[in-house]
Amino acid sequence: MLPTVPLPRRPLHPSDPVRQWYENELGWATVPGSPLRLAVGLRFDVLDVPAEAGVRALRHLGPVSPVALHASRSAPCEDPAARREKWPARHGKRMWLLVAAGSAEELPGLLDWLEWGALALDLTAIGAGGSIEAPLPPGVPEGPLTADGAGTDGPGGSGPQGAAVWLRPPEPGCEVEPSLPTLSAVGGGGGAPDLVRLVNTVATQCHRVRLRRACAQPPAYS
Repeated sequence: MLPTVPLPRRPLHPSDPVRQWYENELGWATVPGSPLRLAVGLRFDVLDVPAEAGVRALRHLGPVSPVALHASRSAPCEDPAARREKWPARHGKRMWLLVAAGSAEELPGLLDWLEWGALALDLTAIGAGGSIEAPLPPGVPEGPLTADGAGTDGPGGSGPQGAAVWLRPPEPGCEVEPSLPTLSAVGGGGGAPDLVRLVNTVATQCHRVRLRRACAQPPAYS
């Protein structure tokens, strides 16, 4: 896997602090447009799983491995920190686990090797060419809402944010790659988390979530 070179820092409009944080503080690529989205496949790929399955996999991540939560936009009066506590237990919410770039291409073969490939799992990988909504950086408040629920921004702003938040935010000034689960960590080599153990745990939990939801459905009557 070829090493990636962080994008050069460039001055940004002061009314766009979210984009500035990602591009200048982290060196992550963003996608033009509104709301702000992060380019995937350059510095990291993403595993998109049900939050209730993802929480079981956190033990296989390093303490600084970034993890985000995503859900529909809540009422503006709700504290984002409180939402982070409640989201993993809410039915239907999603968790984004950042993994090493290139992992999305490896996922189908890895699931087959782990004997999960024949089952329909609510587990997807986002890789090169994809993007995710940019979670709000720590300490950045949500923008105000208009009457129709959309966000408002000043000139040059990156659009409404807030449907995604960091559960474990990335650390400015630190390279993200060493903290990401990777296939090269199989067998305990190096200090990166093991992608195989992470995927096996996530797949197991996704299957259990699927079974619980199936059992919770009312019986069909003809």
